[in-house]
Amino acid sequence: QVQLVESGGGLVQAGGSLRLACVASGRTFGNYAMAWYRQAPGKEREFVAAISSGGSTYSTDSVKGRFTISRDNAKNLLYLQMNSLKPEDTAVYYCISGSRFIPFAPIGSWGQGTQVTVSS
Repeated sequence: QVQLVESGGGLVQAGGSLRLACVASGRTFGNYAMAWYRQAPGKEREFVAAISSGGSTYSTDSVKGRFTISRDNAKNLLYLQMNSLKPEDTAVYYCISGSRFIPFAPIGSWGQGTQVTVSS
C-alpha cells in the first residue's frame, strides 16, 4: 500500500502562488493514477485534479487555468502548482492514489494533508 505525505501549504495573499508536493512510499507509485482533493472548513472533501500514470490530466472547473497537477515517477513525487489563488481555495489539501482515472476513484488511506490559507 502506498503511503502519502503532503507538504508545501501555507498562508498566501489572494493572487499569490503555492506549490504543493506529495511524496509516496512504495515502488508502485508510477502504476497509479493520482489526485489532489481538498476540504474546506464545514464542507465535504472535494476533487481538485487528477493525473494518470502516463501523465494525462483533468481538473475541476473552479481551478482550471489556475492549478496544474504533475508528477515525477522517478522520485515518487506528485505536485500541485496553484496560481492566482483565491480565498475560496482555502482548505486542507490531500493527495491520494486511485483505482480509476476517469472518474477518479480514490483508494488507500488519506494522509494528514497540508493547510492552504488564502487571505483577501
